[in-house]
Amino acid sequence: MSLTRRQVAAAALSVPLAFAGAGAAHAGPRRERTLYIAGDSTAAQKYADAAPETGWGTALPFFLRESVAVANHAVNGRSSKSFVDEGRLDAILAVIRPGDVLLVQFAHNDEKTTDPTRYTEPWTTYREFLRRYVDGARARGARPVLLTPVERRRFDAAGDAVPSHGEYPAAMRALAREEGVPLLDLQAQSLALWQELGVEGTKTYFNWTGSEQDNTHFNPPGAIALARLVAAGLACDRVLARRDVRRLDAQIPVSWITWPPPAS
Repeated sequence: MSLTRRQVAAAALSVPLAFAGAGAAHAGPRRERTLYIAGDSTAAQKYADAAPETGWGTALPFFLRESVAVANHAVNGRSSKSFVDEGRLDAILAVIRPGDVLLVQFAHNDEKTTDPTRYTEPWTTYREFLRRYVDGARARGARPVLLTPVERRRFDAAGDAVPSHGEYPAAMRALAREEGVPLLDLQAQSLALWQELGVEGTKTYFNWTGSEQDNTHFNPPGAIALARLVAAGLACDRVLARRDVRRLDAQIPVSWITWPPPAS
């Protein structure tokens, strides 16, 4: 899809980019690299009208040194297809630089079979769109990283956490192997974490507030837990050096999570 410069600029301005967390200074040290996030609502920055819903991208800076910036382009409701069609990938590729990293996590909305603007088939169109992120980042000297989708909170009658993403994680894993792309298997890791926490324990990580029983989106503790997995995975896979990450074993106060006013 060919997009005008105006469309690319509009896509870039329509999403929040970087929120470094509590106490961040306006003028910090020189950034050595930037981590760009392309994804959906499970990673996205939320505004005050959505609190306490929190995407893991909001908490990721807590686990990174100040020399590493986070530019969070993830947006609610997007699939690998609609993110591209709206010009959001082009907006990232217009500014990403050699040495930067592009984190790509989609599937929740790719699964919507009744919505042709978002649906992709796991082994064909889903992989085709993911390749556009991989190829686009590599063409600009940046490093793509694929992240399987975080799991929803689902348990069977025996109390076992069950997967909900069908063939999408397997299709992404296969693509990562074929293309030699680092893969963070958040689907497997989050499923194991939900199993460890159990039916009741997982409620403290999801957006359960009063009458709200949201088994897809995280609250601050859940976002922090997933961001910790992402940071640890980036260091383990040597996408980032060990010196680039911090606080992997530290307790992160939920008060560090903030929600900016809604965009006008």
